[in-house]
Amino acid sequence: MLSATARSYIDASVPVLREHGLAITTTFYSSMFAAHPELTNLFNMGNQANGSQQQSLAAAVFAYAANIDNAEALAPVVSRIVHKHAAVGLTPDHYPIVGEHLLGAIKTVLGDAATPALIDAWGEAYWLLANLLIDEEKKLYAKSGADAGTLTRLRVVKRVQESADIASYYLQTEDELSPGPFLPGQYITVEAQLDKERRQLRQYSLSDSTQQPWWRISVKRETENTGKPEGTVSNWLHTHILEGDFINVSKPFGDLQVDLSAGKPIALLSAGIGITPMLSILNTLRDLGSTRQILFSHGNRRAEQHILQDELEAAKRRLPGLIVERFYQIENALSSGDEVRPSAAWQPFLAEGEFYLCGPAGFMQQQRQYLLDAGVSADRLHREVFGPELLEHLL
Repeated sequence: MLSATARSYIDASVPVLREHGLAITTTFYSSMFAAHPELTNLFNMGNQANGSQQQSLAAAVFAYAANIDNAEALAPVVSRIVHKHAAVGLTPDHYPIVGEHLLGAIKTVLGDAATPALIDAWGEAYWLLANLLIDEEKKLYAKSGADAGTLTRLRVVKRVQESADIASYYLQTEDELSPGPFLPGQYITVEAQLDKERRQLRQYSLSDSTQQPWWRISVKRETENTGKPEGTVSNWLHTHILEGDFINVSKPFGDLQVDLSAGKPIALLSAGIGITPMLSILNTLRDLGSTRQILFSHGNRRAEQHILQDELEAAKRRLPGLIVERFYQIENALSSGDEVRPSAAWQPFLAEGEFYLCGPAGFMQQQRQYLLDAGVSADRLHREVFGPELLEHLL
């Protein structure tokens, strides 16, 4: 429990964090990487370059301060963070480093306003959260059967070019066996050894059924032409990793929980490369012979960017309760921008269906709001999110 003295300072910090949070986190990362350049191997330096990681941490610190007594609201955020930390191999030894530079950044940005009492309060609050994360990460490592940072060498037994900018990689052990169990919706971390000095870690959703004897990831190559910063690891995979090559990957992580045995309707809503975890869920339901009502609704800019459509057709033949919707912006099937708006097919799912969403931040925010407005309770909305939008419902 946070002390009453510290709580008063944390409460008073909320408007300060709203105004100066990004400056604090930008200073924090700059200071920490200068002192510990080895940590650049753990952090997503692409997100550092485009500023999204600084924004994400600023949102996290603000949300924590604003909800410090609301354990129920913070619980799902803590769970997501724990899985992300385990995926890159964070250990208890990292937390003192983070704490030192975060408190130092608060002092630097706030100047005289960062009184010793305020810094002490934030130190107390930081270690309250840090110890919670350390304990949960320890449990997750034990459950996964791997120590922090453990990577497994897997063979690319097949590579398929799904579209101009998306390739699928089928992974097995060296003796051509399944790498192990996972849950549909989970992701793995892939290590890219860029040169002798630099390595980077990225997470990619597993995109096939849990019943198959392989792990599959389907990776979009981010280039300047996609409107996003060029993806270091996605380009490395597309350029260097061919069938027969080996890559190092983590155990599966991710807390997107899908009850496969439930009888309730399930709606899988995605856009762009967000289709990958939704395909894993759908293909698993297909292989298990599910009889439940399923809605698979996917939006993309162009039809040729819609990958693995043959799997949707195969699922339709084996799942009697499946409805498939496709939306393409170039054909003006999207109402506006990248939106996928609810159609008549969604009606049977609104009353009691479970909704799973994955895609760009704007897409998921739109769909979440549409569904809330349609009367779907928040506890039936499940999202796979990576970045600042993870915390948007707390802000």
